[in-house]
Amino acid sequence: MTELAVFDQGCGAPCPDPFNLAAYVLASGTDDAVALEVFSETVERWRYADLRDAVWRTAGGLLDLGLKDGDRLLLRVGNDPAFPVLFLAAVAVGVVPVPTSALLTEPEVRRIVAELRPAMVAFAGGLNPLADLGVPTLDAKGVAQLRSAEPAQPVMGSPDRLAYMIYTSGTSGQPRAVMHAHRAVWARRMMWDGWYGLRPDDRMLHAGAFNWTYTLGTGLMDPWAIGATAMVYTGPPDRHVWGKLVRDHSATIFAAAPGVYRQIVEAGADGFENLRHGLSAGEKMPAVVMDAWQAQTGKAVYEALGMSEVSTFVSSSPIVAPRSGTAGKAQEGRRLAVLGRGRPVGVGEAGVMAVSKDDPGLMLGYFEQPDETAAKYQDQWFVTGDTVSMDGDGYVTYLGRDDDMMNAGGYRVSPIEVEAAMMRCDGVLQAAAAEVEVREGVRVIAGFYVANADLDDGLREICSEALAKYKTPRMFVKMDALPMGANNKIQRKALRDWTEK
Repeated sequence: MTELAVFDQGCGAPCPDPFNLAAYVLASGTDDAVALEVFSETVERWRYADLRDAVWRTAGGLLDLGLKDGDRLLLRVGNDPAFPVLFLAAVAVGVVPVPTSALLTEPEVRRIVAELRPAMVAFAGGLNPLADLGVPTLDAKGVAQLRSAEPAQPVMGSPDRLAYMIYTSGTSGQPRAVMHAHRAVWARRMMWDGWYGLRPDDRMLHAGAFNWTYTLGTGLMDPWAIGATAMVYTGPPDRHVWGKLVRDHSATIFAAAPGVYRQIVEAGADGFENLRHGLSAGEKMPAVVMDAWQAQTGKAVYEALGMSEVSTFVSSSPIVAPRSGTAGKAQEGRRLAVLGRGRPVGVGEAGVMAVSKDDPGLMLGYFEQPDETAAKYQDQWFVTGDTVSMDGDGYVTYLGRDDDMMNAGGYRVSPIEVEAAMMRCDGVLQAAAAEVEVREGVRVIAGFYVANADLDDGLREICSEALAKYKTPRMFVKMDALPMGANNKIQRKALRDWTEK
C-alpha cells in the first residue's frame, strides 16, 4: 500500500479561553528585563515594564479618541517602535489594526482605504496624502500623545474572534486583507521549538523593519511572549552592520530574509562567532548563499515555509536537522498533507501543500470576500497554492507556486497587478511580469513588454508611481512577442526561464 504524504502526529494544547493576544504577548517578561533594544546612532532600551505601560496607555488613548470594538485602524507607521505599540494597543481593546507597508504608493493606499473603510489611519511615519477622503488620522505627535492617557485593561474574550488583518497580494491582482483571530499568536508557540529553538534568555536580532509582518511576529511578538529580548536596527542600510551588532550586543539568534544573508556573505561575514544560529524565511535561500554563510560563520541557518494566511508551518530547527534542498518538516502540532485532485498523494509525489482547516494559526478568511475564502478549502484542508513533495521522513521540498505569484524579498506580488501598471504606459501593446534569475542565487521581478519603441524609462516612471518599490520591476525587457499558449494566455513559465542573450 502506498504511503501517503500526510503529517499528523496530534495537535498541541488548545488556546486558553478567554484570551487576548496583546495580554498574552506581554505577560511573560519580568518588569526590569529588557524587552526591546533599538539600534541607530544610539541604543534605545525598553524594559518590559516600559513596554506594557506604553501599550496599555496607548490603548486607553485609542478609546479616548472614540475608537470602539471592531473599528479598523490602518497603520501607516514607519520603522519605529510606535508600530508594535500601536498594534498591540489596538488589539488589547478590540480595535482591529491593519498594518500596511510604508512603501505603498498613494494610489495603493487609496485603494486599501476604499475597501477597508477604516475608522482611523495612523500616518505616524510621514505626511497624510488622504486628507480629501475625510478619514480621521493620527500623525507622529498624535501617536506619542496617546501614551499620556489612563491605562486601559486588555479585553478578554473568545480566542476565535477577529484580532488583526494583514494585506497580501491576490492572484486576481488585487491585494486581499487576511483576517486573523487572537488565537493566531498562540499557534506560533509551535515555532518556538519547531523553528527558532527559542529560549527566555535569547536575544533575537531581526534584520527587518518594525512594520514588516515577518519582524512583527518572529522578531517581536514571539520573543516577548517567552520573555526574551527583541533587537531591531533602524539605521541606514549597511551590510556590514549585522555582524557588528551580533558581536557587540550579544545576539544569540539572527533572523533575516535570504537577501540579507547574501549581502553579508558577499561582504565577508564577520562577528557571528557567538551566534547560536540564524533564521531565514520569505523565500528559499539559494544553496550558494547557504554554503557561503556556513563556510564563513560555521553557524546553521534554519529555514521556514509559510504564508500570510497561516504563517510558517514547515521548518528546520535545532531539533529538525536541515536537509539540503528541502524546507524542513511540519512543526509538531501541525496537520499537513500534499494533495492531488483533492486527495493526499503518495510520498515523493508532487502536489499542493494543504493545512488542516482546524489549524489554530489559520486565517478566519479574506475580508468581505466569502467566495474567494471558500475557494481555498477542499473538504478538511486549506489549500496553500504551494507545489511541494514530502519524502518518507516528512521533509518537504518546495517546487514552486501552482499559480504565477512572484516573490520580492519575502513579499508575494501578483503579476497581474504589475502588468496593469505597465499597460498604463502609452505605446505598450502587451505586458507581462515574471520573476527571473539574473545571476546565481539572485532573482528579481522583470517586466516584459511588446511595443514599437524602447519604453523602459516610461515604464519605470509609471510603475514607480503606481506600485510600491518592492513590486516595481527591477528590469524591463522589450520583446517582439510574448510567449502565448494555445488558449491565448501568457505563458509566464516561459518568461521565468528567460535569460539575457
